[in-house]
Amino acid sequence: MSDAAPLRLFHHRPFLFHCLSRVFSTAGSQMQAVAVAWQVYELTHSAFALGMVGLAQFLPRLLLITVVGNVADRFDRKKVAFLGQAVQALTLATLAVASFHGQVSQELIYCLVIVGGAARSFETPAIQAILPTLVGNEALPRAVALGASAMEAATIISPALGGVLYVFGASTVYAITAASFTIAAILCSAIVPLETWRRVSSGSGFAHFLEGIRFIRSRRAVLGAISLDLFAVLLGGATALLPIVAHQQLHTGSWGLGLLRSAPAVGALLCSLWLAHHPLRRQVGRKMFAAVALFGLTTIAFGLSHSIALSLAALILLGAADMVSVVIRAAFVQLQTPDAMRGRVGAVNSVFIGASNQLGEFESGLSAAAFGTVPAILIGGLGTLAVAYLWMLAFPELRDADTLDG
Repeated sequence: MSDAAPLRLFHHRPFLFHCLSRVFSTAGSQMQAVAVAWQVYELTHSAFALGMVGLAQFLPRLLLITVVGNVADRFDRKKVAFLGQAVQALTLATLAVASFHGQVSQELIYCLVIVGGAARSFETPAIQAILPTLVGNEALPRAVALGASAMEAATIISPALGGVLYVFGASTVYAITAASFTIAAILCSAIVPLETWRRVSSGSGFAHFLEGIRFIRSRRAVLGAISLDLFAVLLGGATALLPIVAHQQLHTGSWGLGLLRSAPAVGALLCSLWLAHHPLRRQVGRKMFAAVALFGLTTIAFGLSHSIALSLAALILLGAADMVSVVIRAAFVQLQTPDAMRGRVGAVNSVFIGASNQLGEFESGLSAAAFGTVPAILIGGLGTLAVAYLWMLAFPELRDADTLDG
């Protein structure tokens, strides 16, 4: 696999099934996000309520952090991921039925989002840890970029599709997302790894979790990479405010919200395709910091925009910058981590990613409720720039990292 051309990875059946499973899971998540955000906004017209959606998604990741990584390292990762996707399909089917009969409420949405978030907490580290056993370490950076390309393609189409389908009712979107997760689970069950992973011995789940924490703390560059994403995107996460921006600032409807949610994925897709054919080989640390700084600048541009065209352009560039950071961090952390510990490290990384995204949405909702939508976005962008500068000083090991494998 190491000397194969990038696109030839898609002819490798285990990688293809793995990639497609994540594509359908991502598509389901993105359409769900559009439907939940618009439905909650219709019910409440509250920025705080939108922020609470992010908190509901994040809490399971935080509460289950000592469990999910240990499960991924002790049990069959394929089965763990399969069950996580199946449970998410059930929660969305429940939302579809409730919405169809007009029995949906803000509280019901939050409860089912929490259940789905718990299932995703188990799915994410398990399916991520499978990838190195499918392609090998040398092909991993290209595999990460190609997988990201496929998922970003789904992210481009699915939010826009979700926004258009919402015209026919939230139940239609939820039914389709339930089907998407069902397909993801079927594809996941077909994955056959080239090699098996060494599972951790039985024992305290909390003790095994602490091993993962100690490993991350012992690798300053890994700690810096994970925490940089946490704090940078935590402050710069304006996606929770997109329904308000679409409605009040850009004067558009659910279709416009779908386009806004798709725009970052357009930039991410173009960037990931470039990285799949031109993998980053040198000065990866400095390139990661530059990408995070660009993320902050484009967030500020988005906050200042009153034109949907300019807003879409800013979000496209934001998505490209984020993809550079994602590919570097994902490959860097995987290559720096022994296989027997990838589930636990992946669980910690997943919580950090969840905090940066879902908790970032909660922070944005609180900030918008306190200061207003535009000031909240601007504060977030400036905060991201500050984090990038401070982390360059605090983690010189990451700043000076030359290659992905150290």
